[in-house]
Amino acid sequence: MSFSLEKKANLKPAQKINLMGMPMAKVENFFAAIGEKRFRAAQTIQWIHHKGILDIENMTNFSKPLRRKLVSIAEVRPPDIINCEQSSDGTQKWLIQLNGGSCVEAVFIPERGRGTLCISSQIGCALDCSFCATGKQGFNRNLSASEIIGQVWLAAKSLGKFDQTASQCITNVVMMGMGEPLMNFDNVVDAMKIMLDDHGYGLSKRRVTLSTAGIIPAIEKLGDVSDVSLAISLHAPNDELRNELVPINRKYPLSGLVSSAKRYLDKMPDNRRKITIEYTLMDKVNDRSYHARELANLLKDLPCKINLIPFNPFLGAQYKRVTDFAMYRFRDILQQHGYTVTIRTTRGDDIAAACGQLAGQVNDKTRRQERYKKKFSEEQTVKMIF
Repeated sequence: MSFSLEKKANLKPAQKINLMGMPMAKVENFFAAIGEKRFRAAQTIQWIHHKGILDIENMTNFSKPLRRKLVSIAEVRPPDIINCEQSSDGTQKWLIQLNGGSCVEAVFIPERGRGTLCISSQIGCALDCSFCATGKQGFNRNLSASEIIGQVWLAAKSLGKFDQTASQCITNVVMMGMGEPLMNFDNVVDAMKIMLDDHGYGLSKRRVTLSTAGIIPAIEKLGDVSDVSLAISLHAPNDELRNELVPINRKYPLSGLVSSAKRYLDKMPDNRRKITIEYTLMDKVNDRSYHARELANLLKDLPCKINLIPFNPFLGAQYKRVTDFAMYRFRDILQQHGYTVTIRTTRGDDIAAACGQLAGQVNDKTRRQERYKKKFSEEQTVKMIF
């Protein structure tokens, strides 16, 4: 990112540069462009992401002239929380409003010894996986880096991190909320850099996870610029079924996806890393014994661990939750093939915060939301008649 002093002289208030989503290198370039020392970047990031300060006037280790200069051309602005819900199990969900009026959702899941924050990367999702509520909302746009890391900032503030009153802390961040992160590559990477930066949130690369449905060229690119943990939303062991559940598979089929995941691991600085395979189990769809055996064979050469996710129903869903018997049978078969398998505990389903349930409020540009609502209404009318 380059900064022209001539251009900045004509900036209007609405055009101020938002420092919230800028990683270290970009903040350094910003300060260099306005004739200031690059070390001011680390101080700025610490004020914003360690101390929670939004008002540049309160950044007291900056001189008054520097503060005046910054206030005239820059701001620190996260998005706005407009609603917060808390589940009976302690899960919290925030509805966050963005420029343009659409909303996304972020979820904090407290557990013993850890706290996982699930954040969004897009308003809606362009991929329209058949079992996911987000896809039914259609798609509006990518989030900016400020809007992505702003979710972390808002959660940290809500949990009391900045005033040292936090009884719960964010130890893990997962890019598993609304949207496909790798279709918003640059902004997601910038936000993750701030999560990992010791001057930012200081999270371990093993504790920041990007979940993708399988955008192969972007996986290749990601391995060149980041070493965060990678999760693959697989959900089917063969192309025929995955084409139905995850339509992007028609463009990037399983053989290429598994190969790209291997190459991602090859680029990592250590050889102990594993890909997380996410597999949502749906009753009589992808939960049969032969599906488990197919999956075991598909992944036999990929260092991975498998996370089984019971399908979480939502309004208009055409699938049903897997039975406990089928779920444990599926797990047992995979374990017999030597895989490490976990079953994701459903959290926050009473506030529609469980995996696959995030919906937000999307000003849909695709009209997909309208079509799904019409289809659901027609199906309900047929049921009433018969």
